[in-house]
Amino acid sequence: MTDIDRRIPHVFTRTDLAILLAPTYADSLSVDEEIAEERLGRALANPDVLAGIHEAIASALEDSRGPRTDPDAQVDKISKRLQKRRARVKAAPPTPAVSAVMVWLNLAIGMAPESMRDTLATGKGAAMLETGLQEVAASLLYDLSRG
Repeated sequence: MTDIDRRIPHVFTRTDLAILLAPTYADSLSVDEEIAEERLGRALANPDVLAGIHEAIASALEDSRGPRTDPDAQVDKISKRLQKRRARVKAAPPTPAVSAVMVWLNLAIGMAPESMRDTLATGKGAAMLETGLQEVAASLLYDLSRG
């Protein structure tokens, strides 16, 4: 685990993540953002869900880093912008992979059929979930890093 990976949970707290992910959840599931934020707060209370989101963000940070970009400076920049822009983050573009993430989050709070757990755990479902986590994380970072 790198220093950057250790910093991610401190920069992207459960509360911040619920706010950041609420637009995507609300758009994907056609619910009010307040309801989305409440559900996300419950889902992110699950340590596996929280760790999965943090891992996706760490991976997206690494993928977006240029060859001369200092990783600590990159996290510092995102941290500063997070406080200013967190309420203005837009929903990630709707894709089947993002839908898989929404199912995964709903499984964590008991709002999706349990049969979906097996679907997301193996083969295509697991790959789709991984892709979706990357898409959501990349979308968050894009919104937080633009001017």
